[in-house]
Amino acid sequence: MDYNINFPNLHIYLEHVGKNINIGGFTIAYYGIVIAIGMLAGLAIACHKARQTGQDPDTYFDLAIIAIICSLIGARIYYVIFRWDYYKGDILKIINIREGGLAIYGGVIAAIITTFTFAKVKKIPFGRLCDTAGLGLILGQIIGRWGNFFNREAFGGYTDNLLAMQLPLSAVRSSDLTEDLLEHTVMINGVTYIQVHPTFLYESLWNLALLILLLVFFNKRKFEGEVFLWYLAGYGIGRFWIESLRTDQLLMPVIGYPVSMAVAATLTVVAVVWIIIGRKRNTGKN
Repeated sequence: MDYNINFPNLHIYLEHVGKNINIGGFTIAYYGIVIAIGMLAGLAIACHKARQTGQDPDTYFDLAIIAIICSLIGARIYYVIFRWDYYKGDILKIINIREGGLAIYGGVIAAIITTFTFAKVKKIPFGRLCDTAGLGLILGQIIGRWGNFFNREAFGGYTDNLLAMQLPLSAVRSSDLTEDLLEHTVMINGVTYIQVHPTFLYESLWNLALLILLLVFFNKRKFEGEVFLWYLAGYGIGRFWIESLRTDQLLMPVIGYPVSMAVAATLTVVAVVWIIIGRKRNTGKN
């Protein structure tokens, strides 16, 4: 397998981008390392914002311990449900996440449920927790998406735009290939490459811009929970577009519509309506 990854229009050529690292005889996937870094960074920014707003950072340490575990389980369950045809023949594959297979929306839904339960038990306003922890969630997504880079997954169809990415044909799953990609392969030094939309990069950059906007807006919110609702709306808009480009979409049974696009559209509409109602109720309040 060839390990090069190229961004030809940016004149960036990365040689031997591996999928894992060996430490003391143990093989650790870069995918897992990146996800772990994202989680730690997310916890750090949530605790920082908690201190700035007079909250107890320990609250977010406690929440993170539970939410991270539940989010990973939720992300995996969501992915497996919509890829059941692949997993039903070998159930043990379900517990192997080294090759990827975590659906972000599954993690987000699990995180919301976990945070709601945590808020009820601790008697802390749910909206306050969501606003603060949501900053950590989006930072985790910004970093975590780069796990897809190392796994050569979560890419889109053929493009020749500025950010176009070339991957060795032998390094990607055959199920992620389309006829259009195969028609536009290029040969470089005897290696066949596909040229794709780096949708993981699009989402990472979109979320970075969204995080900056949310940080600026944080102290201008009209009610607790508004920042998180703007996250749902902003992320939903970006995800709807980005998901439309991907070749590995999880599809809804029977109708065959991309499930993440349906979820993104639904959450965006719900969040915007909730924001409008919330702002009207809190007009004139600080």
